[in-house]
Amino acid sequence: MKTQPNILVIGTADTKADELLYLKTEIESAGAVCTMMDVGVLGDPPFTPEVTKHDVAAAGNTTNQAIIDLGNEHEAMIEQAKGASIVAAQLAEAGKIDGMLSIGGSMATDLALDVASALPLGFPKFIVSTVAFSAIIPPERIPADLMMILWAGGLYGLNPVCEAVLRQAAGAVVGASKSAQPLQQDKPLIGMSSLGSSTLKYMKLIKPELEKRGFDLAVFHTTGMGGRALESLASKNQFAAVMDFSLIEVCDAVFSSPMSSGSNRLEAAGASAVPQIIAPGGVTLVDLCTWAQVPDTFKDREIYTHNRLIACAKISPAERVQVAKVIAKKLNTAKGPTAFIMPLAGIDEWDKEGGPFEDQQGLIDFAQEIKQSLNENIELHELEAHINDQEFADLALEILDQWTASGKVLTEPATSKK
Repeated sequence: MKTQPNILVIGTADTKADELLYLKTEIESAGAVCTMMDVGVLGDPPFTPEVTKHDVAAAGNTTNQAIIDLGNEHEAMIEQAKGASIVAAQLAEAGKIDGMLSIGGSMATDLALDVASALPLGFPKFIVSTVAFSAIIPPERIPADLMMILWAGGLYGLNPVCEAVLRQAAGAVVGASKSAQPLQQDKPLIGMSSLGSSTLKYMKLIKPELEKRGFDLAVFHTTGMGGRALESLASKNQFAAVMDFSLIEVCDAVFSSPMSSGSNRLEAAGASAVPQIIAPGGVTLVDLCTWAQVPDTFKDREIYTHNRLIACAKISPAERVQVAKVIAKKLNTAKGPTAFIMPLAGIDEWDKEGGPFEDQQGLIDFAQEIKQSLNENIELHELEAHINDQEFADLALEILDQWTASGKVLTEPATSKK
């Protein structure tokens, strides 16, 4: 445990000086050191930050004046974000900082998301934002381990509400920085996607077998942010292989569900040449918010209420074909080994005979489109079984074993430098 961590505090020091200095006091009171980074553009702060706005601009290969001359606050903040991300990553790599805390409104939050994404997994990263948890933040921008708190009362100046939030943030990031350690991987890690075991059960069959083979397994819940985390880690080469067997988030992206994990779901592993075994679990439905009005597109569909948060609408055979085209297009760009398992007897527990999403024609149409659209570089395995059957788990493991034996899947744990 680090006894006196160094926290990088990021903000626009010309407009948020009082708030930043308040944070500095709270961080130091909690037993940490504060390194201040000014990401303002126009004004000069009433104190001297350790990383000035000129340092930030220089790291981005520009100058503060050149950023001002852009004459556009949007473009200016993008330039600041480039430099701030580079500085933060360099400080973290050199071991000079142990945590990051950013404060601000939508502009500063936009910048802070880039900075957080430049820092490694397991490095404490905390954003205090007036737009925390807002739908304006796209899932593609959110790192897998980001912590965020709503900055209530934080638009302008210190006040009791604002101070209460800042105190919590200071304590949280200092506490995390004292106990955080770099990601430790003693075994190669498999990333798997799934829903709850009432719907997709294969993880129960596969996990013990992977452990016998010397792998660790991380299972990601495909309800939006789970898939986002899977993509984030795959892009950083944290996985020896990916078993992406729950693709409902692709449906959610295609049909603009609020539970989408982003338009680039199912792309990171392929772009990073991570070996991936794919199956279409959950491509029978689209997620909705139980508490919201059903969109017009799905008003006449059968709706299954999972709980007070999530409801599901059945998609049509034509919509399944539409999703199959999207899946194939994404997989066809993969740079690494890719296999697709098509369970011809069903792709989630709810589409079994008598289930709420049973649709034999939709399943047939989806399978046909996949077969036609995947290019010849993708291994296609059509399986006369259900995705929750033992046969599916056996086939997935057989593919992994073949790839491991041929050296396509590495058996050494990944490093965590990014």
